[in-house]
Amino acid sequence: MLSAAAMQSPLHSQNVNNAQPVAYASVSQLNMLLGQLEQVSQATQVDLAKMRVEKWKTDSNSKHQAQGNVESIQRNLQTALPEMISQLRNSPENLNSTFKLYRNLDALYDVFSSVVESAGAFGSKDEFQTLENDLNSFEKSRRAFADRLDSLSGSKETELARLRAALQSAQATLAAQPPKKVVVDDNLPAKKPSAKKKPKPNPATSTPPSKPPSASQD
Repeated sequence: MLSAAAMQSPLHSQNVNNAQPVAYASVSQLNMLLGQLEQVSQATQVDLAKMRVEKWKTDSNSKHQAQGNVESIQRNLQTALPEMISQLRNSPENLNSTFKLYRNLDALYDVFSSVVESAGAFGSKDEFQTLENDLNSFEKSRRAFADRLDSLSGSKETELARLRAALQSAQATLAAQPPKKVVVDDNLPAKKPSAKKKPKPNPATSTPPSKPPSASQD
């Protein structure tokens, strides 16, 4: 059975991928690989639906185990795989999404190979041949995404090395620059405090002299 752990990745998401433009050649390659994988998935679903495990020449326990594996593969192809393909289309060079898809194909291949082996031992010749062709197609997709994952990892390592070198160069340049000195001259005369202006006194109001009383004439 395909476990939930097979759908998860130990890698952390690479946020840098979403911020940087993606090369056209990389997107074209990814679209081709995803298109081929979708075709393989659709063909495999059709072939699995035609299987008649109940007619196999084996005991009921083996039939039950094989049928459980078939149903597990069908669920993965119908639900988990399309979601991973969609995530990778949205972030073509995201290492986390690429690894998740590869890990899922790896798990699918292991379970599917067990089903094909059982079909060859207990099923019809035509049934076995059809499923074996599907398995070989899955193997090609798995190898293609393994190569792409390796290429992306190498590109990211190269980019990280370039960024580290640029950072070290910038740090060395800053360290080589002499620090700026601030010179304080203690011999400069201190500024004299500005004298406060005294307020002008208001002029005194002069009182007009009083006239002497005039002498009366007899």
